[in-house]
Amino acid sequence: MAGLVPAIHVFDTAETRTWMPGTSPGMTVEQTMPLPSSVDVAIIGAGAAGLGAANALKDSGLSVIVLEARDRLGGRAHTIMASPEVTFDVGCGWLHSAGQNSFVQIAEQLGFEINKNLPPWRERAYGKAFPQGDRDEFIAALDAFYDRAEQAASEAIRSGHDGPADACLEPGNRWNPMIDAISTYINGCELDQVSLLDMDAYEDTDLNWRVRRGYGALISAYGAAACPVALNCAVTLIDHSAKRIRIETSQGTLTADKVIVTVPTNLIADEAIRFHPHLPAKVDAARGLPLGLADKVTLALDEPEALPKEGNLRAATMRTAMGTYHLRPFGQPCIEGFFGGRFAQSLEDAGEGALAAESINEIVSILGSDFRRKLKPLAESRWAHDPFARGSYSHALPGHAGKRAVLAAPIDGRLFFAGEATSPEFFSTAHGARDSGQRAAKEVLASHASE
Repeated sequence: MAGLVPAIHVFDTAETRTWMPGTSPGMTVEQTMPLPSSVDVAIIGAGAAGLGAANALKDSGLSVIVLEARDRLGGRAHTIMASPEVTFDVGCGWLHSAGQNSFVQIAEQLGFEINKNLPPWRERAYGKAFPQGDRDEFIAALDAFYDRAEQAASEAIRSGHDGPADACLEPGNRWNPMIDAISTYINGCELDQVSLLDMDAYEDTDLNWRVRRGYGALISAYGAAACPVALNCAVTLIDHSAKRIRIETSQGTLTADKVIVTVPTNLIADEAIRFHPHLPAKVDAARGLPLGLADKVTLALDEPEALPKEGNLRAATMRTAMGTYHLRPFGQPCIEGFFGGRFAQSLEDAGEGALAAESINEIVSILGSDFRRKLKPLAESRWAHDPFARGSYSHALPGHAGKRAVLAAPIDGRLFFAGEATSPEFFSTAHGARDSGQRAAKEVLASHASE
């Protein structure tokens, strides 16, 4: 499709010419298959949710196909070799709530090494730009905010009145802008856009692991043998007006008895995929669960031994528009930068290379001008400009926490919905998406058995 903007910008350097679009480390370019005219079940989207559904249905005896608009598997999970020495998860990178994360067992089954070291967030601060006394004060303010938010959510459950999470900020606290910045990394948006009830519903076990070869590579490998996949096949219309569902795509039309829709909420909200008859409750639910924005950049680091492995770099910046930096992940010669919310959106809108430029400027302001010559852009994500995502992961707007259940509900025993936004407690995660796909597949099988 002409004019599409990719989710990632890879800078033109000698190090990055070894990477081919659509590949993951250790994986080959996926080949598309001819579109069949009819199947029992069509799954829309080959992200973690669609692949979870496909895996659950592969031995069911039903004919199944996954329709994927991209030229690869994984959706918002994507690993690239940013250079011969740097593996980069453009999308999700952490096995959050690892003790309950279904991808942990999958990684073990597929032979993917899991790194169980502590994440570099609180314990691994580096540099003098954020002195220990300030860090302690900030952590105390952040913990106090979460305590107030938990109390406020309990009251909201009792009263039935939801509200925005920023109401729990302590008036006048000097750390409020940085607490808001943390929200942009976690929720993809600032606290004024976050439902208290939704934030409280998320289950965080504080156990966060990583996949050495990349989370995106793991999810791609998980889906490789699930069922037939039609790549470069964008769905535009799902017509459920007749007994069989008609699906219009960029490669032609097919029919199915049942359809599992796993696309990001922004595509449903924007009606990039249309339903006939119209499904106003689904569109309304999707609009109450928009995708926030969390972007990443990786920079090659010359003389990497000057910085610690797995360090965390952040200045005591009293503003929300700021980045946070992961030094030498897995010991690699690079720095990863993270930007979220409105600031990430403004950097994307500024054009390709803006995230990298901002990262370099901020790192230099923290570590000194000598570091500018040591840093070189490798790759950056641009999820808001990706036409098949239009954002990173969902959050519920204040008053819309209940929309996750609305979005997840099947229609007429023929249309089923999955994706991270439909997970009641693990939304915004790859394992939440995968588990929702498994749930939708079970609903399909139950419906089929009852016919």
